[in-house]
Amino acid sequence: MAEVPSLVDLCVATVADELLQRDKNHDIFSVIFELPSELFDALLPHLPPFALQKLHENLPVDFRDNFDCAYDDNRGCRKRRRCSILDTAWRAFYKARWPGNDEQKQAVNWLNKPAEKTYEIRDWQQTYWEAHLQECVDAVAETALLPSYDGSIGDIRIPDVILGHIGCKGHLTNLTCNYSDFSHHCQQFGVYARHLRLPNALCVAEICDLLQNCKLINLEVQWIKYIDHVEGLCKLLNQNSETLKSIEFMHCKLSSAFVNAICDSLHMKDLQTHGVEHFSIKRSSIFQTDSSHIPVGLASFLTTGRSMQSLTLSDDHLGRNFARGIFNSLLDASISISRLDLSENNISGFLSQHRWKSSSCSLELGKSLQSLRVLNLRCCNLVREDAYSLKQALGHMPYLQNLDLSDNSIEDGIGSLISYFTEISGRDLPFTDLNLENCELTCNQVIELLGVLSTMNKQLNMLSIKDNRLGSKIGAPLGKYLCCGIIALDVGDIGLGSFGFLEALKQISKELKIAYINISNNKGGIEAAKFISSLVKHAPKIIAIDASYNLMPMESLSEISSGLKASKGKLEHLDLAGNSFCTQVADVESVLAEYRTHGQFSLNVSLSAASNAPYDNDP
Repeated sequence: MAEVPSLVDLCVATVADELLQRDKNHDIFSVIFELPSELFDALLPHLPPFALQKLHENLPVDFRDNFDCAYDDNRGCRKRRRCSILDTAWRAFYKARWPGNDEQKQAVNWLNKPAEKTYEIRDWQQTYWEAHLQECVDAVAETALLPSYDGSIGDIRIPDVILGHIGCKGHLTNLTCNYSDFSHHCQQFGVYARHLRLPNALCVAEICDLLQNCKLINLEVQWIKYIDHVEGLCKLLNQNSETLKSIEFMHCKLSSAFVNAICDSLHMKDLQTHGVEHFSIKRSSIFQTDSSHIPVGLASFLTTGRSMQSLTLSDDHLGRNFARGIFNSLLDASISISRLDLSENNISGFLSQHRWKSSSCSLELGKSLQSLRVLNLRCCNLVREDAYSLKQALGHMPYLQNLDLSDNSIEDGIGSLISYFTEISGRDLPFTDLNLENCELTCNQVIELLGVLSTMNKQLNMLSIKDNRLGSKIGAPLGKYLCCGIIALDVGDIGLGSFGFLEALKQISKELKIAYINISNNKGGIEAAKFISSLVKHAPKIIAIDASYNLMPMESLSEISSGLKASKGKLEHLDLAGNSFCTQVADVESVLAEYRTHGQFSLNVSLSAASNAPYDNDP
């Protein structure tokens, strides 16, 4: 039997209905704002978002004397009233409609220290309507992309399910504006949009009129291919050039002319500069040959951006001359860029023709390299000679913190990097992260590298030598290096074997600083379990261990359990998937329960069996 609504419930429903049925009804607003606080507070959760929006727009300046100012963009060009009780209601609406948006449902990041928690004061009204507008954009794009559709974008109807979310469905006939059309959602809620994602179908001239109230800070553009897309996009970029801080292109096909037009449109009006801080082109194609140079517009864009912080040109089919042009532009620029990502491009030899001066003359090279903190050259087809050229360049990057050379066959070129680290080992430099995954390194080379890294004044936070066939001989040097203060270490699939784990274990005799470690795919057997047991005892700050696919037998469970009992209970993630015992455990839940009782925090343990066939990492 349905629950009989109370008189208060009926009154609340009537008020909500009255707000939705009339666009302008000042009498109802005055009545609502004069309600006792307990009734007013009880009313808010029962209002649909569109009704709450009307209430918010008509909020008296002195209402409860408890409001602050919300800025319509990061410049504060326009103020809106906020009230804490209304903000709470907006937050509840957002969480109910998009429950997973703020949750980090990602795989454990084995290599990065957790960022310190920051407490951001959010404008939940702005957050709600921005997400709503993005949902409208995505829905409208589906229609606009149809070959049969040739009408106006603004006339495309918003799906009923979206209208239902905000409370408009069923009340459209009583509203003075047709809120079933995309254009009215842009006019009404565009003022709240700071971050938008636009597919190519919406990058037309009409979008500038629809989004004329926007003050965009971040824009992601997808699937740009034709001149019509570029012309419409350039108008939108120019319209938001005063506020735009970040622009990202994904899955685009860009000619040099397209790149020039886009970069030119980002310049502020009447000024030969721009305010963009982050510029990114990923998984796209920039039409050029191996002999092609950097487009003139992009070169100008890089040298005139006083606020530029990061440049990403990843997986864009770039050649060495293009990459060389990027580097040369940065050398000539006075910008203080902190992140450069040229990953997944075939740019071998891009540094070979540069004649580097001594590092003592680096002031003559401009600020860009000196300010660089992160350099990502993953999967760039770099070889031994490139490693030597890079060593010369690194001497002009005194503040570099993170270097990623993964998936490059540098082989003997590691010697140049070892020489570089030898030179800087006695200096107090901020270098913290080194990624050498799958670089075809030999065991002797890595032993030499670990020896040099262990002598550095400031120890690394993170080191990855994953997917290099090093063998069990690396075990003892690895155990010694663990004692030097490394925080995150990835040694997955390096061929440690049982003997390698045994030798590494012998070196661990003092408290370790390690927090994240990946030892997966090393065929460690029972010795891998003993290593884990010792590790959790000696590493009070250990948070995550990936020990999957190590051929650990059934007795490994009791070995690991004894280590957890003796530990200080900081471990949060333990991946044991794909090991031999995973198919032999009769009661998985009892094992998990036993492991979790040892943790101070909720321990997440993975015991899933290997998929299909047993793991075999032999070539």
